[in-house]
Amino acid sequence: MTDRWPGCSSISFRHLGLAEALAVIAECGFTEIDLGALPGVCDHVPYELTETAVTEVVATVRASGLAVRSVNGDVGDLNRVLDEHETEQRAAHLDRLLDLTAGCDARALVLPCGAQSPDPVTDLEDDLDRVAAELARAAERAREHDLEIWVEAPHFFRLCGDVERAARLVERLDPAIGLVLDTSHIAASGSSPAAFARRFADRITHVHLRDATPGGINHSIGNGIVDFPATFAALREIGYRGGCALELETRDVTDTERPAAAVEAAHYIASLR
Repeated sequence: MTDRWPGCSSISFRHLGLAEALAVIAECGFTEIDLGALPGVCDHVPYELTETAVTEVVATVRASGLAVRSVNGDVGDLNRVLDEHETEQRAAHLDRLLDLTAGCDARALVLPCGAQSPDPVTDLEDDLDRVAAELARAAERAREHDLEIWVEAPHFFRLCGDVERAARLVERLDPAIGLVLDTSHIAASGSSPAAFARRFADRITHVHLRDATPGGINHSIGNGIVDFPATFAALREIGYRGGCALELETRDVTDTERPAAAVEAAHYIASLR
């Protein structure tokens, strides 16, 4: 790992408009962000992503002076069976997200690991096959933009909600697709982020930082069960040299407390790297 100071996801300040959120992030001392583009979680990027919307978001991000490591987006439930029209709509949405990602000079578009339900649409094996195939298609399109696709797996509220389901997905993935280690989703599902780092050492391309309790992901760092010293020790052990970002979508601080909480978390994480 190189820079000791982590990045900050714009999701950490999702209660603000994009320009205001970026201004606060910069005022806190961060120089790099992950851009949240998740409908229902963070409205910093419109889900109806027109060319005009892409241009406006890119202009806002560039004006902030912040670097962008990744765009955290969604193109729908990757395990759902689509008809021809829906397939075309997904492809168009993906292209707009890739245009946005490239316009922000980000490295990758992050996509989810299936629908927001642990229940398969048809059969778990078939569903995992569909998710992997959709990610492979996205990766092929991303390469045309000189971008990467990363997948956040496990994600506690999605099809691959725990480490074992995530592992079954990873087995199917194109090696070019990166894996995002999210401390909160791993801990909430009953596993250890440090053990996850060692198990998937050669696949991890990014790290999301938030604390968790069993079954709950919305905790500030220090208010849950994640062993951050052990996690960073494991990342050093495997030779991880990628980035990490605070994704403080928390419910244990008020909105007015969020800037100070983000700075405190950043100092703590910097002390571990």
